[in-house]
Amino acid sequence: MDRVERVAWIYLIYKCLQRRRDRRRRIWVHETLQRRTELGEFHNLLQELRLDEDRFQRFLSTGDSYRTIANSFRVGVSTVSSIISEVVTAIWDCLVGEFMAVPTTEEWRSIAVEFEERWNFPLCCGALDGKHVRLKAPPRSGSLYFSYKGYPTLVLLAVVDARYRFRVIDVGGYGRISDGGTLANSAFGQALREGTLHLPPDLSLPGADHRGPQPHVFVADEAFPLQRNLMRPFSGRGGLTPEERIFNYRLSRARLVVEDAFGIWSSQWRMFRRDLEILPEVVEKCVKATCLLHNFMRATEAEQAPGMWGAAAQGEEPLPGVGRMGANNASQEATRVREVFKAHFCGEGAVAWQNAQ
Repeated sequence: MDRVERVAWIYLIYKCLQRRRDRRRRIWVHETLQRRTELGEFHNLLQELRLDEDRFQRFLSTGDSYRTIANSFRVGVSTVSSIISEVVTAIWDCLVGEFMAVPTTEEWRSIAVEFEERWNFPLCCGALDGKHVRLKAPPRSGSLYFSYKGYPTLVLLAVVDARYRFRVIDVGGYGRISDGGTLANSAFGQALREGTLHLPPDLSLPGADHRGPQPHVFVADEAFPLQRNLMRPFSGRGGLTPEERIFNYRLSRARLVVEDAFGIWSSQWRMFRRDLEILPEVVEKCVKATCLLHNFMRATEAEQAPGMWGAAAQGEEPLPGVGRMGANNASQEATRVREVFKAHFCGEGAVAWQNAQ
């Protein structure tokens, strides 16, 4: 090819490129694509799926494996894993401020008023309990997650108000640390010990000004240590006096709300009734999200009769409770507070039905 032919080819290529560059688009987005959000099969399928709310809580309500859900929806296992983690994180981030914000001093006081009205336990800011959530121990974790039950767990501590709502939760304690460390190492336990929960100031018990101001307290079972702001039953070793039995009954009745709350929660979210074969950090996210959804539903559902969930859950294996949460070496002040409550329940705060227990 001589020099003239090469120049001719270069000029021809240049004109072709220039012509292509100057060509004006007649259609930037095809008409069929413009209406994709209205007529596309994906959009129509999504609208149909939205009619079935159960599909959006399938993993939380059943605990089906990632593989089962992936096969059902014809997506990859890694896609299911990512979606579940992102969704439960979004639920917590979007709703925690409205449905599980840490109570203010005024809100703690409102909770105490409701406990007195509904459960006849004055100055009570909530019922405390803990449950073990079963999971499959991750590789190379040793005995870190193994609880006294003999299987791996994470521990959920919760404070429940008089209407079965979770007000404070602490999840993530290793199952192995059930003997003394779980409460002490939790954020709630530290705040309770350091007095940074912003509880209301001490008040006199109803009709008991002569007994002096008493602290606001939480009620718990014998697994928890007696503290100034944490009441537990009298120990049964050596026999109980009639006054101690009355105190235990009144405390047990008030503490029923946390057992019922866990019953409602585990009945709604049945994933927690099986071994969860997911990472512990995802289990923690799921626990937090479902506790939040529990509160959301409590705000929209009709009121339940006291104790009905305990009866409804009969025949189902309950979530295992925690072991001892610390040594019961109570301070003199904690012992004094419990004695004042006992005297109040047997005196000016007595109710007719407490002797029939």
